[in-house]
Amino acid sequence: MIERRHAGSIPAKHHIVFREEGGELLHEECLTRNGFDGPYSLLYHRHEPHRHVAWERSSLGWPAARPAADEEERPLTRRHYLTGAVDAQAGAPINARVPLMYNQDVVVSVLRPTASDPVYFANADGDDLFYIHEGQGLLRSVFGDLPFAAKDYVCIPRGVKARFVLPEGVSQHWVAFEVRNELFIPKQWRTPNGQLRMDAPYCHRDFQAPAFQGPLDEGIRTFTVKRQDRFTDYTMAHSPLDVVGWDGSVYPWVFPIHCFQPRAGLVHLPPDWHGTFAFKGGIICSFVPRVVDFHEHAIPCPYPHEAVHCDEFLFYSEGNFVSRRGIGRGSVSYHPAGVMHGPHPGAYEASIGHRRTDELAVMMDTFGALTPTSFAREIEDMEYHGTWRP
Repeated sequence: MIERRHAGSIPAKHHIVFREEGGELLHEECLTRNGFDGPYSLLYHRHEPHRHVAWERSSLGWPAARPAADEEERPLTRRHYLTGAVDAQAGAPINARVPLMYNQDVVVSVLRPTASDPVYFANADGDDLFYIHEGQGLLRSVFGDLPFAAKDYVCIPRGVKARFVLPEGVSQHWVAFEVRNELFIPKQWRTPNGQLRMDAPYCHRDFQAPAFQGPLDEGIRTFTVKRQDRFTDYTMAHSPLDVVGWDGSVYPWVFPIHCFQPRAGLVHLPPDWHGTFAFKGGIICSFVPRVVDFHEHAIPCPYPHEAVHCDEFLFYSEGNFVSRRGIGRGSVSYHPAGVMHGPHPGAYEASIGHRRTDELAVMMDTFGALTPTSFAREIEDMEYHGTWRP
C-alpha cells in the first residue's frame, strides 16, 4: 500500500485475454482490499489459482490470544515483559508466535523461529507487520523474493501467500503486530494523490519491494490460511508460485527502521512525531538515534504523562534507555491508560544537558484497552511497578 509497482509480463489492460507464447491462457487473480474500493493487485497465473485437490484443518499455527485466567482480578499496574525468555526452539514462524497482548484491533506477539516455513501461509485475519529485532532471512511470496535483516520492518498484507526462508544457525527474535483491520501510512505523511510528502519522515525509496523472478516451483503444494484464528490447509496440483507477472499497490515490503528520519524540537516533542505506521485504533512509532531538544533549559527525558485514552506498548531494541531502570534489549513495557507513567526516579533531572540519544525502540499506542495473555504472565517481571517507589 505504498505505491503502484509492476513486474514480469502483464497484458495491456486488465480483465482481458492474456496468453503465453505457446498460446496457453493465463488466469488473472484480483487481490483486493476494502471490498473493491481499496488498493489492489492483479496477478497472472499459469493455472487456475482457486482450484484445490484437498483441504483439511491444519496441524500448523500458533495459539489464539486469550487472557490470563486471573487477569480480571489483578490490580491495574505498569508491566514489564522479558521477551528474551520466549522459547528459542519454536520451529517455523507459522508455529512460533507467542501472543503477548491484544484488543479488537491488533494482536502483538513475539517469536524466535528456528526453521523455515514448510508451507506458504496467508493470514486472512489481518495485515502482519514484523519488527526484526535480531536475525535475517528471505520472505518468498507470489510477488517474488524479499530479503530482510535485523532492524527491518517486514509487512505482509492480508491474504498474501508467502513463507519465510531462514538461514541455519542464525538467532531470530521478532515482534509481530497482527493488525485486524488495515495497516497504513499515517495520513499526515501523504499528499492528496497518495505520494509521500517532502516533509514525511521517510520517502518512497526507503521501502523495498520483492524481486520478481517469474514462476517458481519449490515442490511445495500446500498453502495454509488463517481465518478467525482457525488454520486450514489447501493442497494444489501445482506450485502456488506460478505467477508470470503482476501489478498493483498490494504486495509485501521491507522498511529499515534506521531509514526513519527523526525530528527534534526546541522542547520535547510528543510521540506522534515518531509515527511510522497506523491502523484504526492505533499508531506504531519508531524511536531511533537522534539529536534531542535544543532549548538551553530543555529536559530531554519524557515528562510524566497521562494519555487517558491510550494504552502504551514499548519494545526496547537497542541503546541506553535513560528514562527506565531494569530495561534491556528485548524488554517490553506495557503502561495501561489510567495509570500515569513517566521516567524512573532520578532520570528526569539526570537527562538535563543531554544532546543525543542512542535508543532504538518500537512503540504502539492503542485506543482499545490491551489484554495481556497467559503467555505474557510467564515472562513478566512482577516487581516492575514497584520500581517507582521513593
